[in-house]
Amino acid sequence: MSIVLDIRVKKANKVYHEGECLTGVVVINSPTDIKHDGIVLTLEGTVNLQLSPKNVGIFEAFYNSVKPIQLVQCTLEVAAPGKMPSGKTEIPFEAPLYPRPNKTLFETYHGVFINIQYILRCTLKRSFLAKDMTKVAEFIVEYKANQCEKATPTPVKFSIMPESLQNVRDRTRIPRFVVTGMLDSTVCCVTKPFTGNLVVENCEIGIKSIELQLVRVETCGCAEGYARDATEIQNIQIGEGNVARGIQIPIYMIFPRLFTCPTLSTSNFKIEFEVNIVIIFENDHLVTENFPITLKRS
Repeated sequence: MSIVLDIRVKKANKVYHEGECLTGVVVINSPTDIKHDGIVLTLEGTVNLQLSPKNVGIFEAFYNSVKPIQLVQCTLEVAAPGKMPSGKTEIPFEAPLYPRPNKTLFETYHGVFINIQYILRCTLKRSFLAKDMTKVAEFIVEYKANQCEKATPTPVKFSIMPESLQNVRDRTRIPRFVVTGMLDSTVCCVTKPFTGNLVVENCEIGIKSIELQLVRVETCGCAEGYARDATEIQNIQIGEGNVARGIQIPIYMIFPRLFTCPTLSTSNFKIEFEVNIVIIFENDHLVTENFPITLKRS
């Protein structure tokens, strides 16, 4: 049996807000007594930015000018050098969650080209003959609801037809169709579902599928230039097969945790979101209507 090092925070959901104290225990399980050179706990919050492969070379200066952005950095010594008895040992800790000077705490977000992450790193230091032991645990940072601007419902009516489509080279290949509907709001609370409805008024050929696509739009850059990339987060089928005409089809989508966050814009990066309504015809041609949306915490 080997030595086991673990970090356990008090909150089961691991969600914390700026100004709160992270409390918990460092747990060490050892079959024998162990000598150590101290146990250190580090609280870190960073924004990691990267470019998509298609932009490498275009923005070479990006790699030199944009390093990981440190939002939080706090180090605590939870145990002085000494000896640890065999068995299970729990060492309590408290770490305040405050940003570094002139920095702001952003919400936890796991994207493709932008990653905002907060971790606790515990290191059990040992002599040069034995390797240091390290354990990393992630925790979640969210804005306080009472500090956020509330999402005011902004309903949007839409009508999709060949004439309304953009970026179409040959409209003769698109069948005649009319799809109408309504989005209950394009300003959304990230903890509430995205809702609305649509109706296929008419279509001269059969429909294979109607889908709702959630897209993240990540912009990274510096003074030399900006790279903007849109990637899919999730795709939900809301209508299968040749749906009946004139029937209201509900739109309902939950925003996935960690992969979405309140819409964010800074000097180095932006995180925005869009919703696409995708209609796939039986001949496998498809049309897409795009709706930019704004996410808020409350």
